[in-house]
Amino acid sequence: MPDTTHFYEPKLGHNLSHDPFNAIIAPRPIGWISTLANKGQANLAPYSFFNAFNYQPPLIGFASVGDKDTLNNARRTGEFCWNLATVELAQAMNLTSKDTGQDEFELAGLTKRTSKIINPPQVAESPVVMECKTSQIIQLQSAKGELCDSWLVIGEVVGVHIDKSLIENGVYQTVKGQPILRGGGAGDYYSINETNKFEMLRPK
Repeated sequence: MPDTTHFYEPKLGHNLSHDPFNAIIAPRPIGWISTLANKGQANLAPYSFFNAFNYQPPLIGFASVGDKDTLNNARRTGEFCWNLATVELAQAMNLTSKDTGQDEFELAGLTKRTSKIINPPQVAESPVVMECKTSQIIQLQSAKGELCDSWLVIGEVVGVHIDKSLIENGVYQTVKGQPILRGGGAGDYYSINETNKFEMLRPK
């Protein structure tokens, strides 16, 4: 039988033209996170290592690879906002990934909206926003206990804003929100549509 499996040990390298790790764990939702810096300056940055982790209380989190402003702001203030990155906002989201030292809202031509419970502003153009209180910041480590240059920031969702046009008969319509999802290539993103949807209920 021919060997049809490409096997590699990450510590020894993947021997491919592009690291497949991100492409396999994909597509991933984007953590478009807004925070406040020391002097009250707004900060906005996208994180592709992002997801939801718990129902009650609702917990979401993102991983910062490197000691970045968003991580430090979420640690210092204990607050952050998650803003839904949509197809329409894709280019603006991409602009906020650049580390310029400027106000990313202004750089990307986005409007700040005041949050109801926390201090960091929201992206007014985003149809869904979650206001969060930082609950844990965990420096990640290897199986041997060696510390990584990455931190998992988890926040409790204390307020949720949803554009009413995305709700039908009391159900949030994921496709209508037009989220963009991160793929594995250097610039790979995906959108979703109703054609790709299928329903599968849990067995009772």
